Amino acid sequence: MKIMVIGSGGREHAIIKKLKENPAAEKIYALPGNGGIAADAECVAIGTKDIDAQVKFAVENGVDFAVVAPDDPLVLGAVDALEAHGVPCFGPDKKAAIIEGSKVFSKQLMKKYSIPTAAYEVFENEDEALGYLDSLSSFPVVIKADGLALGKGVIIAEDMMQAKAAVHSMMSERVFGQSGARVVVEEFLTGPEVSVLALTDGKTVVPLSSSMDHKRALDGDKGLNTGGMGTIAPNPFYTDEIAAECMKKIFIPTMNAMNAEGRTFKGCLYFGLMLTPNGARVIEYNCRFGDPETQVVLPLLKTDLLTLMLAVREGRLSEYNVENRSGAAACVIMASGGYPQKYATGFPISFGEAENSADVTIYHAGTRLENGAVVTSGGRILGVTALAKTLPEALEKSYAAVGKISFDGAFYRRDIGRKGL
Repeated sequence: MKIMVIGSGGREHAIIKKLKENPAAEKIYALPGNGGIAADAECVAIGTKDIDAQVKFAVENGVDFAVVAPDDPLVLGAVDALEAHGVPCFGPDKKAAIIEGSKVFSKQLMKKYSIPTAAYEVFENEDEALGYLDSLSSFPVVIKADGLALGKGVIIAEDMMQAKAAVHSMMSERVFGQSGARVVVEEFLTGPEVSVLALTDGKTVVPLSSSMDHKRALDGDKGLNTGGMGTIAPNPFYTDEIAAECMKKIFIPTMNAMNAEGRTFKGCLYFGLMLTPNGARVIEYNCRFGDPETQVVLPLLKTDLLTLMLAVREGRLSEYNVENRSGAAACVIMASGGYPQKYATGFPISFGEAENSADVTIYHAGTRLENGAVVTSGGRILGVTALAKTLPEALEKSYAAVGKISFDGAFYRRDIGRKGL
């Protein structure tokens, strides 16, 4: 099979490495890929949002199967365009991808179908939003841009001043572009957070290993929200009892709700959950594999990924018993100094002996090749993932490998997984 994977980050690197385990994956193209992915696939300089070029490339090169991994092309309808030209895809169509593309849509879906989530209000007018904030008697409160914002369109405002500043920056200053034309003001929930990536073909929903993301830039969950500074799997707070509750009250109802709306979801549906004292609540949906959750969830997946992706596309997911490996996985993100704000790029990366560490995989996120050398090219640079029998061992292996890697301005959180120990 010739397989095309759209995307350029650590998630795509993890997907490609997993697809390579199937001997049928004879040729893998990455559009556009990155410096590390180049060792595992043929990188093609076509951007993630250039759907016309993606279709042209797939047709001209006889691509048998395409995996559309990032949110932007899914929301823009890449799957619809590729399928229309005879290229089978893994990923939801445009109608279903709205579950991530619009937070207003997803909140209204949950309200309509009684799927547990935080209380909320939607605003299209800044003065009305500010007036609503004036009526609140307690903080924190959560402010969300309606549309896609690189995983950064959510601000937890600790007080009235922060809340008003967040609304103003989204609605007037348009820091997230058109994504901030509407905002959701949401009740602040407390409890352990859990990410669950679930495969679904619209008839069956199969959760993969649970995980715990670390969104804040700095130790102790301080600093700005990022795309994710590290993950562990499975999530120690996510018990079998909670998993059963989520399947009954959240996962199956969400799949059924999308079917009822004429938006059948086929692909990977990401559930961002908060385990509150009153039970599990949905914080957000994503219409694709999470990043960096994929970098711990896929290494623990025992069942062949390509087989499962084809089954999702063909509506045959119920035919497979999806198994995970025992043990734990930990991923520490190495980022550029200044991320998630301003940062410099183009620094050479020294891997030392890290690449030879047992049970460790280095997933490339923001790298490129320059005269044959790997250099930094983004905010999040590498995801260093380790597998072990226990979480403490996995974290120890991951941090030991991180300690062998260096580049100018490198920084990483030193407390990934600590809440789970």
